[in-house]
Order: sequence, then C-alpha cells, then structure tokens
Amino acid sequence: MANTIQLKRRIKTAQNVSKTTRAMQMIAASKMKRAQEAALATRAYVEKITMISKNLIHKLDYKSDHPYLVTNKSEKTLFMIFSPDKGLCGGLITALAKEYLTLHKDSDIFLVTVGKKIEIHAARSNNALIASFEFGTSLPTMDKVYPLVNLIDDYLLTGKVSSVKILSSNFINIFTQKPTIHTILPIKLTNNHNQKIIESFGLFEPSISEILPSLLKRFLEITVYQLLLESFVSEQSARMISMQNATDNAKDIIQDLTLEYNKARQAKITNEILDIAGGAISANT
Repeated sequence: MANTIQLKRRIKTAQNVSKTTRAMQMIAASKMKRAQEAALATRAYVEKITMISKNLIHKLDYKSDHPYLVTNKSEKTLFMIFSPDKGLCGGLITALAKEYLTLHKDSDIFLVTVGKKIEIHAARSNNALIASFEFGTSLPTMDKVYPLVNLIDDYLLTGKVSSVKILSSNFINIFTQKPTIHTILPIKLTNNHNQKIIESFGLFEPSISEILPSLLKRFLEITVYQLLLESFVSEQSARMISMQNATDNAKDIIQDLTLEYNKARQAKITNEILDIAGGAISANT
C-alpha cells in the first residue's frame, strides 16, 4: 500500500486533470452550440440551392456542357479530407483515418487534406498529396472555402481529374458522428429525380443557360462550406463527450484514491496508538 504522501500527490494530480478536462468540456460545449446552430441554419440553404440547381439542369434536358456536369476523359479523382487540427476528440480522427485507409491504395487520387491530424496519415500513403490546409480551432468562415474551390476548378477545368470527392464527419447527433464520402462533382441527377420542377411559365432574365454557371459555382462553394461546418460541429461534439468521460473517470479515480488514503491514514493512526500503548505497558512493568 502506498504511503499517505504519495496518495495525496496522486489525488492532487487527479484533481488537476479533472479541472482541466472539465474546462475543455465547457469550451467544446460552447463552440458546439454555435457550430450546431450555424450548420443547421445552412442545411436549409444548401438543400434549396441544390434543388434549384438540379431543377434548372433538368429544365435544360442535360444539354449543358458545363464542366461541373460532364465527365471528362481523366480517370483521376480529386479527394479532399476534412479533419480536426487537434486531438482529444474520441474516435473521430481514428474513424476518418480508417475510412481513408480503405481507399489509400487507389493510385488514381490527388489528395488534399484540411486538418493536421489527417495529414499525418495522408503523408504515409502512396497517394499524391498536392495541398494541405489547417482546419482551425474556430467556426469556419467562407474565407476557408475559396482556396479549396479554386483548387477544384484548377484540377477539374483543366482536365486533370474527372470527379471531386470529400471525406468528412457527418454530424448526426451529439453522440454520433459518421465519416462519410461525398461525391461533389460532377453533379448527377438520379433516374427517379422527382423534385418539384420549375413551372414552364417561369421567366428567367438572363436565360437559364447564362444563370446556370454562376449558380453552380455558388452551389459548389456552399456545399464545401456546409461540409466544413459539419466537420467542426462533429469535432466539438466528440471532444465534449470525450472530455466529459475523462472528467468522470478522474472523479472515480479521486474517490478510489481518497478511500485508499483514508485507510492508510487510519492504519497509521492505529499503529501509532498501539505503539504508545505498548510503550506505556512496558514502562509500567
């Protein structure tokens, strides 16, 4: 059994850890609330602009030759991965890395990472890492989107790649974040496309073919931005739960150590009493 001094030090250390993880839990909860509000608010906009874009494409009977809609002859894919810059967020990074590692043997990938944690795994693979960006520790802004969109345009419009995919964490709820691969480009309509088509009497000025390029560019920007928001709120949710579990574990350790300390202290007091009583008996005899 450890002596009381060692136990007191271990209790103090556990208390300091508990305070730190509690503070990190509160910070993550605060960030998660703002990020969740932003992500949920943007979802409606993304759904609406997606519906309008696909309706306009449908109205043109797929005759547009815009690069976002057609597949070129290249067999390569521009693959982007969004991950946190920091750890301590449970199994979020591990899940992303595992999802990526199932694809890393594909040599037809140009890789772009957003986030330092996934960059480590990407650097170890055989895929061509063409760019890496920091994700940041604050709520993403549109400033982070433009370099990514410019990179997409550079590789897609010049025919270096034929498709664009993004691997990111999809926020389902506070306890569940699922790594998901999104095929962003080219935009495809399913055969059972049944969304509400713009009525034939709708008037467009300028024409639909002139509106569509700007609309598709906006569609790409807001889709990438939405995935950044989803990744950020997933990170904060995972970190909040992870730090909450760490705080609870630290409290359990403190209770166990306190009980052990009290036992050791009581045993020490008992031994001292016995020594005093033994000495008194010896003196009287």
